Amino acid sequence: MIKSKKQGILIIISAPSGAGKGSIIKEMCEQNENLWVSISATTRNPRPNDQDGVTYYFLSKEEFEEKLKENYFLEYTSYAGNYYGTPKKQIQEHLDQGQDVILEIEIEGAMNVKKRVPEALCVFIMPPSLKELKRRLENRGTDTKEKILERFKIAYKEMNEVTKYNYVVINDDIKVAADKIISIIKAEKCRVDRIEEVFLKNEEEYMHELLMEDKEFINEPMNLNE
Repeated sequence: MIKSKKQGILIIISAPSGAGKGSIIKEMCEQNENLWVSISATTRNPRPNDQDGVTYYFLSKEEFEEKLKENYFLEYTSYAGNYYGTPKKQIQEHLDQGQDVILEIEIEGAMNVKKRVPEALCVFIMPPSLKELKRRLENRGTDTKEKILERFKIAYKEMNEVTKYNYVVINDDIKVAADKIISIIKAEKCRVDRIEEVFLKNEEEYMHELLMEDKEFINEPMNLNE
């Protein structure tokens, strides 16, 4: 009776630095094989565990700006002194194949995508507290005290933007947070406005089918040995 769209859902996930969105997304992908994480391009320096083409496409400022001229990105933004951009071609290919695509992007980029793709699902991940956020940033061991303070100030401002999103999930446990977002995705797929078509026969056709089913049941021979 219902024909669902084959098109995948575009899922935007944002969070302040240190809230754990990367760990949550990894857990989600381990639970759901139909998820594909878009790889963003950035001009920031790689961290020790980063891999080019896996965590990000690492570009020079000049390379990034050249791709901007080529209309290569779905969106782009500048954050903490670096460019971040979302390549659009691969995203559309995966959505057309029925895969749900995750965009792990900052707030400004998320809102830019939302303007272009209004049906995108937007989820904001919050830390349990500011104290815990500060602890996580310090435990990274990759930034100077000045950089940590800068990230903390930016995070505080970002958390005031949460009302621009469809859902908010608090990350006090990675698996629990991942489970919640997967449940949100499942619920979104049941929304009426995501259904492509509803096939309903007219009342006469349904009544005829029901009467025929009753007739077949009434006329069915009985086996007294059962």
